[in-house]
Amino acid sequence: MSERLLVTFNAGSSTVKIGLFAFGEARLKRIGKGVIDFREPPLRFRLVEGPDTFDIALEAKPGDTLDIVLDEAFRRLSWHFDLGTVVAMGHRIVHGGDRFDGPVRVDDAVLEALDALVPLAPLHQPQGLGLIRAIRNLRPDLPQTASFDTAFHRTHADIVRRFAIPRAMHDQGIKRYGFHGLSYRFIAGELARRDPVLAKGRVVVAHLGSGASLCGLEGGVSRDTSMGFSALDGIPMATRCGALDPGVLLHLLAEGDYDAGRLEDLLYRRSGLLGVSGISADSRDLIDSDRPEAREALDLFCFRIAGEVARLAATLGGLDAIVFTAGIGEHQPPIRAAVTRRLKWLGLELDEAANAANEARVSKAEARVAAFVIPTDEEAVIAEDALAVVRSAG
Repeated sequence: MSERLLVTFNAGSSTVKIGLFAFGEARLKRIGKGVIDFREPPLRFRLVEGPDTFDIALEAKPGDTLDIVLDEAFRRLSWHFDLGTVVAMGHRIVHGGDRFDGPVRVDDAVLEALDALVPLAPLHQPQGLGLIRAIRNLRPDLPQTASFDTAFHRTHADIVRRFAIPRAMHDQGIKRYGFHGLSYRFIAGELARRDPVLAKGRVVVAHLGSGASLCGLEGGVSRDTSMGFSALDGIPMATRCGALDPGVLLHLLAEGDYDAGRLEDLLYRRSGLLGVSGISADSRDLIDSDRPEAREALDLFCFRIAGEVARLAATLGGLDAIVFTAGIGEHQPPIRAAVTRRLKWLGLELDEAANAANEARVSKAEARVAAFVIPTDEEAVIAEDALAVVRSAG
């Protein structure tokens, strides 16, 4: 069987990551990856093919439709890859609600159901669905699949999913769903490959990026996570607030001249590291800054992460290991060091040299709780899902 291609799309609020995977009789193999950045003109398409990197300024403008942007991106990709051999395109969709507990092929009914979940993930869901519709217009012949961040957390006990609100509201869907499930699924599998004994135990994974959350795993199965009904909950993030007393929202609605739109902007785009520091949403900028506001933002970030690790350890009934992943978790030793210093009482002790070098295991050999740095790969999970869905359909 000659090699065919799968293309994956991982939509964020302002970027889209594209993965290209080849497959034949053997396993999937990544052969390229790219990122389209929508934040400022000119739009940029950064493409990596083997050892080569291409930084391409697109003619499409930030206000252009996704059809126009993707059409140009596909033309650029066709200079490097034979897109005629693509058999499917897979997407990360943030919210699958209670209906979707695994990957599906996208049809009209699926798209309609996912549209209904847009209010639950207003920053990410529209971007993912917009990509699906744009590809439908450009390549209506290609099957498209959806993989859901919420699906990995369907193993939570009912008590973990509930808020202390009237039962009818829970039954209507106001409950804790959890997110970053594709990342956690990848890490669970990768930890099992690297250390099968620890992977069977109680592990907290810290997915720390612009969006950030933590997940408690027992035997590789999700038991609890920091994000709940929306991607606002849990620890502070780049521009998102994390857990917030709902009384603050009542106060702002009553006294602060806020409506739903202004609250959404405040909580999703003007809070977190950016809001506390007043400097930047990027933790690298804050680490390099000598201003006290920068230090306070980072201290709050790490304090809340450590507190969430302890809460998840309570759910799990103990802790055997912690895994740091995503952009901050994988690449920023000062953040890992600050978090683990607050968790020494749990038996977590960092090897400073290993941490500074971003090694795979960053805890001391004698530490009761192990600490790892494992790069995540959501696109690989999306590609595996897409291949399984199209193969099952023949």
